[in-house]
Amino acid sequence: MGNKRSAGKTKDSSNLSFHEREHWGSKLGLILAMAGNAIGLGNFWRFPYQAAKNGGGAFMIPYFAALLFMGIPLLIIEWSMGRYGGRYGYGTIGPMVYLQAKEGASKKVALVLGALAGAIALSVVVLLNSYYNHIIGWTLGYAWLTATGGYMDPSVDTVSYFVHYIQSPSLVFTFWIITLAILWYVARGGVQKGVERLAKIAMPTIYVFALILLIRALTLGSPVKPEWAPIKGLDFLWAPRWNELNWSSTLAAAGQIFFTLSLGMGIIQNYASYLKKDDDIVTSAVATASLNEFAEVILAGTIVIPIAFTFLGPEGLKSGVGLSFIALPNVFRTMVGGNVIGTLWFLLLFFAGITSSIAMFNYLVAFLEEQFGVDRKKGSSVIFALYILAGLPIALEPIVTKTSELLYLTELDNWVGSYLLVVLGLIEIISAVWLFKEKGLEEINNGSYWKVPKWFYSIVMKLITPAFIIVLLVFSTIDYAKNGYLKVVPDFAKNYPNLIPWVFAARSVMVLVFLLSFILIYRALNNMQKNEAGGKQ
Repeated sequence: MGNKRSAGKTKDSSNLSFHEREHWGSKLGLILAMAGNAIGLGNFWRFPYQAAKNGGGAFMIPYFAALLFMGIPLLIIEWSMGRYGGRYGYGTIGPMVYLQAKEGASKKVALVLGALAGAIALSVVVLLNSYYNHIIGWTLGYAWLTATGGYMDPSVDTVSYFVHYIQSPSLVFTFWIITLAILWYVARGGVQKGVERLAKIAMPTIYVFALILLIRALTLGSPVKPEWAPIKGLDFLWAPRWNELNWSSTLAAAGQIFFTLSLGMGIIQNYASYLKKDDDIVTSAVATASLNEFAEVILAGTIVIPIAFTFLGPEGLKSGVGLSFIALPNVFRTMVGGNVIGTLWFLLLFFAGITSSIAMFNYLVAFLEEQFGVDRKKGSSVIFALYILAGLPIALEPIVTKTSELLYLTELDNWVGSYLLVVLGLIEIISAVWLFKEKGLEEINNGSYWKVPKWFYSIVMKLITPAFIIVLLVFSTIDYAKNGYLKVVPDFAKNYPNLIPWVFAARSVMVLVFLLSFILIYRALNNMQKNEAGGKQ
């Protein structure tokens, strides 16, 4: 895409050139990095309260159905797209979609699909990480404050304490910059010496911390009320409450699968682009999904819910997104060893967040390499500066407005953290299955120990998976309309007239980032077409 290519090209029958790229150093490093990408704040923070408030055991039925018929098939497809694109020197999704779509559509249609997919992915990784990095910074800050006893005095109101935290420039900027500096340092090291090395340290740490917390959660006893015991918390989570299973909870389950596996962002394709052409992607994708589900369903579900239930009862599980920064700090200061357990909890969240965020950071570095020929170290510095700029509104809104509503963050998350992921997932299915046709199955099975059967590809991947995604997209749109997200002034902002400009600012930034991304990628793909026509690809 305009950058200098590696020497040593070979040609295939499609007149596309193969290019040497950096590869993963080991199979273990690859799987740990992919698992780290998937295992993030959504596993330990989002899943427990989603499951608890949407029917408990009943929630798990649509959850596992979405995992089997939408999550894992799309995960395998994204792995295959990434390896295919990496073979030709591309690590971002725009060229990948174009290369596959043009096999079954006109080059004009393929160009538009590629530009649309690339623009969505670029918008998601820029804007989602603009606030995700702040939340990671909060977890690091709270780890420090827990270890040093910052809120351990029973007279401290944890709600006010959290509000004070996000309104304090010294706290917010210090831990946010530390987070960005870690991402910058890891990204500049490359795939093997940066991303893979981080995964080999962070992933075992996450599992060790999680097991320690799990053991402590199950041995709490009943310090508040006899009926508030850890086992009762697990019963609350896993006992099916069929009356709460409805379309809303079903959508929440399917949406959680997209969120937890990091689907529809382009970052799985980016990591997979560093695979060798005959690396096994089916086994690796299933292993990655298994590690993610173990962390989410077994570890997170057995840590958060019992602790919250034991000290706060059923009402404590309704804390939602405030569970980690408001409800659980109340628990840590009343339980024996609360400083240690609380510090481990927030460090667990920090490591989980960092291993996910580095995937988005690396995607942007790869984009600069492809689009502008910027080397990795310089590109990492550029992305560091970009995230400072993109993250400033998140930091400044509560500081300037003296409120904790965070409407700028809310509006971004409604679209780039949820809705656009599903849209991109549908585009991926169209290009990698419907338009790439049988070549898609060949690409998936190339080098794989477990072969995807033709019937599974034709029935599940081609029909059931896109049907799942379309249903999720349609009903999510209806749900957005009911909740007033599509209005000029969304319903969640009506009670805060002084914050409405922040909502408009978020929308303006989203539109600007998307349009600039689309123009850049469209022009780059157009150049690809011209190079192909001239035989110079």
